[in-house]
Amino acid sequence: MEVLGRLRSDRVMRRPATRTAALPQGGRIPKHGPEFRLATPQTWGEPDAVTVQATERYGLARTMAWDHIHPRLRHLSAWIDHNGELPVLNGTLIRLEVDHLPGDATPVPVWLWSSRTGLTCADVDIRWQAFLRRFDLEHTFRMIKTTLGWTRPKLRTPEAADRWTWLVIAAHTQLRLLRAAAADLRRPWEKPAEPDRLAPARVRRGFRNLRPHLARLSHGSCPVNVKSDSLFGSEDQGGVGVLAGGAELLVGRPRT
Repeated sequence: MEVLGRLRSDRVMRRPATRTAALPQGGRIPKHGPEFRLATPQTWGEPDAVTVQATERYGLARTMAWDHIHPRLRHLSAWIDHNGELPVLNGTLIRLEVDHLPGDATPVPVWLWSSRTGLTCADVDIRWQAFLRRFDLEHTFRMIKTTLGWTRPKLRTPEAADRWTWLVIAAHTQLRLLRAAAADLRRPWEKPAEPDRLAPARVRRGFRNLRPHLARLSHGSCPVNVKSDSLFGSEDQGGVGVLAGGAELLVGRPRT
């Protein structure tokens, strides 16, 4: 397992110890080497890997990486209950700098630390690209929870939760496939977006205008049978749907 995370720009890391044996006059063998201050370029030294990548959203992405850099652990927070001597966790320190950010924001260097050592230039590029993808994943989970209602139903069994998750994934995929056909119904404070760059949440705003033009399933091929007259039941009660396999899905009618 590998750990990859972002560091504060004022952190102080450590290089490997330069002396591995005790002095003739005695004394303890050092565990930590010279300081590596992220805010002080004079302490960086020559990087072990340097890469330059041309990106569409950020311009040129320049990275520098230093191998065998570790934090100096203390018996605090996560290590407060650790018995014995604290370990030395060597890893790779990566500094990422880009030309510009989306939305005309001012870019600042980003410091990353990977628990893997001996990274090549290609490995360094994979790490910072994977870290940037983390933001896309977080926004996706937030969207399917708040907009598509992933966590809203009160499902009774893990199997029903799995089927509901696949339904939400199918709905999210449908919104992404329909982005070219949807109109950009943006709010006053939102910036215009190109048709092929619409987020799924914006596509959903205009989905009611697209649904009449979509092909519909026949009654015999519909995967959900409804016990009540309507999926939402009466005005005060929710409906009960039966999914494939006999699992029940409770659907509450939204109140206005």
